[in-house]
Amino acid sequence: MFRKTRLFTPGPTPLLPAAQFAMAAADLHHRTPEFRALYLKVLAQLKVFIGTSNDVVVLACSGTGAMEASVSNLTSPGDKVLVLSAGKFGERWVSLAKAFHCETVVLTKPYGETFPIEEVKALLTPDVKAVFVQATETSTGVRHDVAALAKLLKGTDALLVVDAITGLGTTTFSVDDGIDVIIGGSQKALMIPPGLAYLAASERAWARMETSKQPRYYFDLRKERKSAAKGESAYTPSVALIAAMGAALDYLEQQGSGDLAKGRDLLIANAELSALCMRTAAQALGLELFSCSHAAAVTAIKAPEGVSSSDLVKGFKKEFAGVLSDGQGEMKGQILRVAHIGYLDYLDCIAIIAGIEQVLAQLRPTGFQLGDGLRAAQLVYAEARKNGEKQ
Repeated sequence: MFRKTRLFTPGPTPLLPAAQFAMAAADLHHRTPEFRALYLKVLAQLKVFIGTSNDVVVLACSGTGAMEASVSNLTSPGDKVLVLSAGKFGERWVSLAKAFHCETVVLTKPYGETFPIEEVKALLTPDVKAVFVQATETSTGVRHDVAALAKLLKGTDALLVVDAITGLGTTTFSVDDGIDVIIGGSQKALMIPPGLAYLAASERAWARMETSKQPRYYFDLRKERKSAAKGESAYTPSVALIAAMGAALDYLEQQGSGDLAKGRDLLIANAELSALCMRTAAQALGLELFSCSHAAAVTAIKAPEGVSSSDLVKGFKKEFAGVLSDGQGEMKGQILRVAHIGYLDYLDCIAIIAGIEQVLAQLRPTGFQLGDGLRAAQLVYAEARKNGEKQ
């Protein structure tokens, strides 16, 4: 059987063809009028994609680099910070805060859970300088309530810093209504390779950077902001990836009939519908969902009794050359993670469901019928389409 490699992972995600072409043609020097025009356009488009009037900077690094920059630019050694941790990436915030010698208070929840707002409130003392959280905990498929956190922090000195690396393009945010720093990554909803991180910072955050006593050089966001105003980066940028990012943002604008914000909203709606189809299919197959507050970016499904999720991932790749994600850390072998980010749509979702059914039939021949998941997902899509036509 002919097999075609496909990524169904929460990052990197499938590449947009137009972005690949843009990368191949990106023979630009970064200190020229041509690049400055491109960069200024991309920065303006990123504001629309994020949904903010705040200044945006782009860094040549992975999303973790922007997470580190947020800690090093917004805190001083000894500052009290609150980290909300319920997965591998929450744990990364903890490690970063401790690496920069912050007094780190951690609200920890088991993998698959989220944070009751009253428990956050109880830890939000007047001396807390920042709260760090994920919008989507990619390791567990949980979506945290960022809007509730923003509301809680209003009127306090604490800055809200949100890792939205898989949240942007899969979740709707009111960024300028209480989010002080929001972070994205190139290899997620923007459909290009890893290598760029971007963030938007509020004026409150920019002011805090002036008083931070942490060491920083490459990740000094003030340098990037100053350079970005002139259409430049402080240091050598990833020219090809910025060209790809511009192509991806142009593509979303085209999807929105010339309106980038509309294109972004369509991208989010696509992720929400695909995730709903996947969750419904999993339950129709008798599988249990892992998370309590479902993200649109990724669906986490518990492996059925007697079957390892690692075997599901390996079987899917062997049979179809498709790449799904196993659990991370302590969840390896226990959960299967399926992404709905960026250049993945309903037909991809249907293909994944069909493939999972086939692999399950090999690993656990009894207990379900081929087609149960597919039918359930198709009914969800049909209902969504019918409701969309009524609007």
